[in-house]
Formats: sequence, structure tokens, C-alpha cells
Amino acid sequence: MGSGQVTDWQGKNVTVAGLGVSGVPAAKVLHGLGARVTVVNDGDDERARAQAAELEALGIAVRLGDGDTLPEGTELVVTAPGWKPDKPLFAAAAQAGVPVWGDVELAWRLRGPDAAPWLAVTGTNGKTTTVQMLASILKAAGLRTAAVGNIGVSLLDAVLGEEQYDVLAVELSSYQLHWAPSLRAHSAAVLNLAPDHLDWHGSMEAYAADKGRVYEGNRIACVYNVADQATENLVRAADVEEGCRAVGFTLGTPGPSQLGVVEGILVDRAFVENRQKNAQELAEVADVNPPAPHNIANALAAAALARAFGVPAKAVRDGLRAFTPDAHRIAHVADVDGVAYIDDSKATNTHAAEASLAAYESIVWIAGGLAKGATFDELVAKSAKHLRGVVLIGADRALIREALARHAPEVPVVDLDRTDTGAMPAAVREARRLATAGDTVLLAPACASMDMFANYNKRGDAFAEAVRELGA
Repeated sequence: MGSGQVTDWQGKNVTVAGLGVSGVPAAKVLHGLGARVTVVNDGDDERARAQAAELEALGIAVRLGDGDTLPEGTELVVTAPGWKPDKPLFAAAAQAGVPVWGDVELAWRLRGPDAAPWLAVTGTNGKTTTVQMLASILKAAGLRTAAVGNIGVSLLDAVLGEEQYDVLAVELSSYQLHWAPSLRAHSAAVLNLAPDHLDWHGSMEAYAADKGRVYEGNRIACVYNVADQATENLVRAADVEEGCRAVGFTLGTPGPSQLGVVEGILVDRAFVENRQKNAQELAEVADVNPPAPHNIANALAAAALARAFGVPAKAVRDGLRAFTPDAHRIAHVADVDGVAYIDDSKATNTHAAEASLAAYESIVWIAGGLAKGATFDELVAKSAKHLRGVVLIGADRALIREALARHAPEVPVVDLDRTDTGAMPAAVREARRLATAGDTVLLAPACASMDMFANYNKRGDAFAEAVRELGA
């Protein structure tokens, strides 16, 4: 598989847009290949200055406080994935005929001729869990692999590092896919599609199109969600290699070319001989941790990609059994006075919160934060029957309060008018007051955390700490 390498980087003028998680390694790699690198960055704060000093010591030019101007003579822009496509820098690049790559595109192009193939996962929710499950399954099959990409492990490190891999489990965000035009995965999955990051993409159509790029040029399987028609539409629209198949996953009984669930067993009717008649048992629902419906869907998607790579059924079971979910993903913190306290701080959008709210019968819901352009009517309407009470925190809580007034007017709501970190212990105390034995107090904010906390991890930690204080 050709990686379309730019073999000669010597003296090539490359502008890296953005410091941060992907910008700094990209700048170092390009500099090491002999390119003349200039890093541009919007911010000029203490952290940026520290990163700039580190790069300047290597001989890399850095411009702080100006991320909009294209440096003279630029032949290629390599951007951090989060930079919006409508930035003046990219308009200037387009006008000058200069290509723009993301760090994923750079990693793809720097792969050697015998590089490990990529099994790619995208979707609005469940990406990280699915990629970790996939890596666990591949390891159980004895393959050298790693979970990389948007999960926090740099693809550049994986591609250029010493370690030799047989296959990579790659998490890709819509941002990363937007800037990765030549990426061609072995097989890929779009788990689901719901409105998210619309402030970045500009429209749902643009967001979906960027997600759909993960299917371009797939060789073996395009894995889609039978319950989410939009994901199947993206498969139909994709230009794939001859013989690549559409493989669905479903929580119901699978048809031919699908994976699904039959009487508590995960089964494969896609990667078997005579799929009209046969099914292969892969694992039990009880092997999936936690066995919430959306997580079983994640397990089926991971299994489909592993099976597309030729992994035996036993490795699917062993890999799922060995997998433990990350913190802040439907994590049970404690039971206090017969009430379960669940931390799903990772539910940073409405689609993730909806999956979480569907997993419990009677809920006191702690929600709110930064809405990122989302609306909450559909979420509240679908979840109203589960709600015993709601506690609202964060900058955009009024949007949720208004949706509750429209679709769940009988549910008691406590609106905590504060965005300081001390709001979390107060929210937990209010939730305790609303809950009775048998209820679940669920932190599933349906919003980002940056109005109050550094990230969703810190928000989840604050919740867990407040719950432990209750128990004490």
C-alpha cells in the first residue's frame, strides 16, 4: 500500500499551526526530517511560551499570538486538529495553493512501506471504549498492537517509534478526519452520528461528511450501526476498494453480514462460511463490562473490526473479558442509603448522556456545563420517564432547564446558580435530598466541562469526592 510519502523533506518550508498535544511532536518530527519549521500559535500564555522555548532551543521558529498569518514561503501547513476550518490561515493557504494536513495525515504519510495496517474507529460517542476493546481483542489474539490516535497516544509516535506493530487500533475524531485526505484504513467503523461540534463543522452535513471519510478506500469491511441509518448512508456514499463489504452491528438478532445478540450471546453472521445459514458465537453479554446497551454495541463494533482482520472467535471473548473501562465512563462510585452514585462525566454531549440515562430506571440527574451549540429537547423528551429529579450546574444550564419545562414539567429541578468548582458538593447534596432508596444519582452532564473544570476527568473526580464525603 503506497503511503504517498514526501520522501525529501530537506529544506521544505512547513508551517505547524498550534502548539499543544499534536503540534509540538509534529514540529519536532518535521525538524528532525530536515524541514524548515515555523510554528504559529494564537495564544501567548505561560504554557505556550514554555513550549516555544523548548522548540526554539532545537532551532525551530515559533510565532506566538498570531495564528492567522501564513508565513512567507510556506509549502505545507500541518495543523492541530482542533483549529476551525474557517480560520484566515487556511483561507490564505488555499489561496496560495498550499496543502493543509492534520497530524493524522502526517503520520499516515510517514509510514514505512511495511507499516502496520490501521483499524479505525470514529463516531460521536463510544470511540475510546471501542478502540480499547479492539486493542484488547487483538492482544488476546497474540498480535502486537496499541490503541492510538485521539485516545491520547500520538500516531506519530506509533508510526515512527522503535516498536514494530502488526496492526493499530486507531481512534479518530471528526476534526482529525477533516484534515486527513489520503488516509486509507484496512477496515473502519462509524459507531453513531449525533449533533456534536456543530460550532466547528458549521453544519450536521459537514460533520457527517467528515466522519464518513473514515470509510474512504477501506479494503475489507466498513462497519456501521444498524440502528443508526446515517452510518449506513455514509458506507453507501464511500469509495472503497473492490470486494470491501458493509458489515452491520445490532443489539437485535443479526441478519447475514451482521453481528448481533441472540439470547445473551454475541454472534457473528458476517465473517463465517455460508452466512445465510451459519452464525459464530463470540462471547456472552456478561463478558462485556459494563453490560449497558450502548456498551454492548461498542463491543460488537470492536468484534467486527477484529474479525475483519481475521481474529478467531476465542480472542474476541478473551479480549472483552480482559478489558476494563476508563474512569468517568458509567463508573459506580458508591451506594449511600440505598442510592447508587454513578460518574459518567465523560458524557460531554447529549448523545452520550442519552445512552447513560437509558441505562437506569429512576434517576436524579446532575447536568449542565458548556453546551457547544447543542439543544436538549430531544434528550429530555426521550429521558423524561426515567427522571425523579434534576440538579443543574454550569454556564449553559438554562438551556436544559427550558427543555425540562417543556418536556418534563412535573420533574423537580434545582438550579444551582454557580459555576465555581464548589458547586459540585452542593449539587451532590441536593441530589441526595431528591433521591430515595432504589434511585440512581447520575452525573451525565450532556455538556463540556471547561466552564468550571480543567476537563471532564476533574469534574468526575469532584463528583466522586463529594459522594465519598456523603458516605463519611
